[in-house]
Amino acid sequence: MDRILERMGELGVVPVVVLERKEDAVPLAGAMKAGGIPCAEITLRTSAGLAAIEALAEQEDEDFLVGAGSVLTRENCRDAVAAGAKFIVSPGFNRRVVEYCIEREITVLPGCVTPTEITEALEMGLDTVKFFPAGTYGGLSAMKALAGPFPGIHFVPTGGVSEKNLAEYLKAPFVRAVGGSWLCTRGDIAAGRFAHITSLCRQAGEIKRKAEQV
Repeated sequence: MDRILERMGELGVVPVVVLERKEDAVPLAGAMKAGGIPCAEITLRTSAGLAAIEALAEQEDEDFLVGAGSVLTRENCRDAVAAGAKFIVSPGFNRRVVEYCIEREITVLPGCVTPTEITEALEMGLDTVKFFPAGTYGGLSAMKALAGPFPGIHFVPTGGVSEKNLAEYLKAPFVRAVGGSWLCTRGDIAAGRFAHITSLCRQAGEIKRKAEQV
């Protein structure tokens, strides 16, 4: 298995991060690492996204996994990889983005919510895709239905996942990990509430451990 996907599975949660200032990237990463989740999907929704990825990559922390989210185009993908992103996440399926990543052996999670999109992903050699927005597209029941005809597929559901339903998602055999924005909200980041973010990451880790024991 792809080592990055394996690591995501071990962590259970991939924090989805929207940063307004690149200066917040390093302290945020420290907070998440202290909470036991040394991973971040830095979205490209803001102008600070690429700079934040670069700031984290410059730390050369092999224990911290940094990737880029909201990657819409091949150009976005190229810039993110150049900045130091170790994985790429897209809200939808873009063949050019997937091809770029495969050619360079970069882990990629394209958004796939239909049988056609999943078929495309499998055809390109992928076995794990993003399922977004999970809450809108039927959540666990939809993924369970899709996992029937596609037994080799795994999902990283994002959107509508929180500490309240995290355990339920993680217990599903077809869920590799979940994407979670509740761990590091814009409000907490802007206010510098990094200790709270650490606490939320620890809580998520504890929920995962309990889910595995059932």
